[in-house]
Amino acid sequence: MNLFDVYPLIPVTIAKAEGSKLWDDEGNQYLDLYGGHAVISIGHTHPHYVKRIQDQLNQIAFYSNSIQIPIQKAYAAKLGELSCLHQYQLFLCNSGAEANENAIKMASFATGKSGFIAYSGSFHGRTSGAVALTDNPKIVAPCNERSDFHILPFGDLDATEELLKSESIAGIIIEGIQGVGGIQVPSSSFLKGLDKLCKAYGSKLILDEVQSGFSRTGRFFAHQWVEGLMPDLITMAKGMGNGFPIGGLLISPEFKSSYGLLGTTFGGNHLACAAGLAVLEVIEKEGLQNKALELGDKLKEELKAIPQIQEVRGKGLMIGIDLNRDAGPVRSELVSKYKIFTGSAANKQTIRLLPPLSIEWNQLNSFIVAIKEILSN
Repeated sequence: MNLFDVYPLIPVTIAKAEGSKLWDDEGNQYLDLYGGHAVISIGHTHPHYVKRIQDQLNQIAFYSNSIQIPIQKAYAAKLGELSCLHQYQLFLCNSGAEANENAIKMASFATGKSGFIAYSGSFHGRTSGAVALTDNPKIVAPCNERSDFHILPFGDLDATEELLKSESIAGIIIEGIQGVGGIQVPSSSFLKGLDKLCKAYGSKLILDEVQSGFSRTGRFFAHQWVEGLMPDLITMAKGMGNGFPIGGLLISPEFKSSYGLLGTTFGGNHLACAAGLAVLEVIEKEGLQNKALELGDKLKEELKAIPQIQEVRGKGLMIGIDLNRDAGPVRSELVSKYKIFTGSAANKQTIRLLPPLSIEWNQLNSFIVAIKEILSN
């Protein structure tokens, strides 16, 4: 049986990983500046992470959500502490797409409406509702097309208000920082404007923090750079489990729960919560949130000084680099010659950097040296 092709594959087989380092099956060492789609938050095979999962596996790996699972409550308490969002309710699931799907459903339940707004450059997932709000026609099948789901220009408050006037919009979904869209950062005024409009027209504001959460940007969630912003719903995944599949939805107190409203078979299982709890503990103990901010600011300043780089965007260790040329050959050379993995974006001239938050400056500096050499040729 053949595998169904999903991505164009880099011709490398990774056999071992530690921190920000990777080794292929021939013993060659690589530097991970992509974190497997922003998933690796605390570093590969972190000892505390490995031990927590092993210890949990020796006790119980899985049972149904129809019984009490104390580690879920421990996880929720720690998440509330680090995110400073104690008042929210937590629903645990398996992925970012699933989190967004449930956020859409909750907003629709609460308002009795079916319409939603997303923005150009958005990526919210590949499940039915999430992909319908993703700005990529290539991955939207005919069965996903919905006449009451709208993609508006990024940053356009006037167009947003015009649609809200129709009184059919249940919610607005926006990424804390656009990932696939090329690390596009929504302005504080835009996010505050969306919040104000949602309150005025009775719609719900959904912050998709799947890629931008868990301290990657120097705040626990990227929207927390905007003082006082309290979304109705916050979605998360990726760095949440450091490689173990886990997602979540934070639900503001105004939403009332009822049995059967949301549900999941595998979400919040014992192993997933052990992995997630380990991530939170390492972020706190090793000060990774501040580290991400400090290293990210230093890296951006160094990159801005390179003449062939047109723009550097982002916060913390979520960085987009616009080159004066196609980024594809540059990324290929970074792998083949310098043994460095980076990410792509919808814009072919953009390189995405999403390294583990535990990365060291000397590792980031090796990327600066490499890209200078490539771009100067």
